[in-house]
Amino acid sequence: MNQDARPSAPFNSSSSGETPLVVGLDLGGTKMAAALVDADGVLRGSVASCSTPAHDGPAAMLDSISALVQQVVTSGTREAPGLPVSVAAVGIGTAGVVDVEGGMILSATDAITGWAGTRIVAGVQERLAVAGLGVLPVHVENDVDAYAAGEAWLGAGAGAEVVLMVAVGTGVGGALVIEGRTRRGAHHVAGEIGHVPVPGAQGEPCTCGRPGHLEGITAGPQIHRRYLEKGGAPDVPDAREVEKRATAGDGIAQKVYRDSAVCLGRALAGLVTVIDPDVVVVSGGLARAGDLWWEPLRQTFAAEIIDPLAPIKIIPATLGTAAPIVGAARGALALAGSNDNHRP
Repeated sequence: MNQDARPSAPFNSSSSGETPLVVGLDLGGTKMAAALVDADGVLRGSVASCSTPAHDGPAAMLDSISALVQQVVTSGTREAPGLPVSVAAVGIGTAGVVDVEGGMILSATDAITGWAGTRIVAGVQERLAVAGLGVLPVHVENDVDAYAAGEAWLGAGAGAEVVLMVAVGTGVGGALVIEGRTRRGAHHVAGEIGHVPVPGAQGEPCTCGRPGHLEGITAGPQIHRRYLEKGGAPDVPDAREVEKRATAGDGIAQKVYRDSAVCLGRALAGLVTVIDPDVVVVSGGLARAGDLWWEPLRQTFAAEIIDPLAPIKIIPATLGTAAPIVGAARGALALAGSNDNHRP
């Protein structure tokens, strides 16, 4: 389900004393997107977006986040466009290892320059207060955690007690949601499947600097890198084109795609054996691949797990780009105190 296909619901406004509206914001390395969200997880207004100033420094990032929140608030709802609304809180999903309680980024890759150490909550609150929106509660969490929260609440994992979420695209991430709450771990990295050592990835470089990790063979850029290294057509620009070549019968492209899926299947089999979730939900660019990728993934997983775990399914995410917005909003709703069931 994409964000424009979400069900409609009666308009709710925090200023009227009814269930509050919050802003959910998904912060990516190239783009950030945000929308008004109500307590049922329904997007109440159009999704606003802007380019991410990823290499302009933390201050520019915080400025852009705050400006996008202001744009969403002043744009109003679909029912009343152009009429500013009151919001009860802001939720943000961002790349990096996040200290949710402290409201800051503990570590991050070079995808966002200088992001590690940024105090997002304090910075955004200060800017929104200056803009006249008051001192709003701000929730911040890892972007995959936000995606998982959205899918576990209203998407492919709805109704499940334990959901293991995996995001496979530019990188590989993961999250674990148990009884509706994201488990972050003692060091804020629970579910981070991308850096699990996995058979088949030996010697492959990972973005963390250590070889042999899942991300080094399964992520889109690594599929592209391996295709070129193995003698693939030099004019192929990215993993999306590698997929097209594989579908058309390119043997090298088919091999690197299969390697990606097989390694993910092995890693998931190991995690599932430890966690025993109800379901595994896969999101990201690779999740939109066809049977060329999904069949070896599922076959490898089925061959590796023990019989009692055979009923566990690996399924694609369903909320699309709305998932991290909805998931981040869920954390904001918890701060707004609308319902204990929203606690992230």
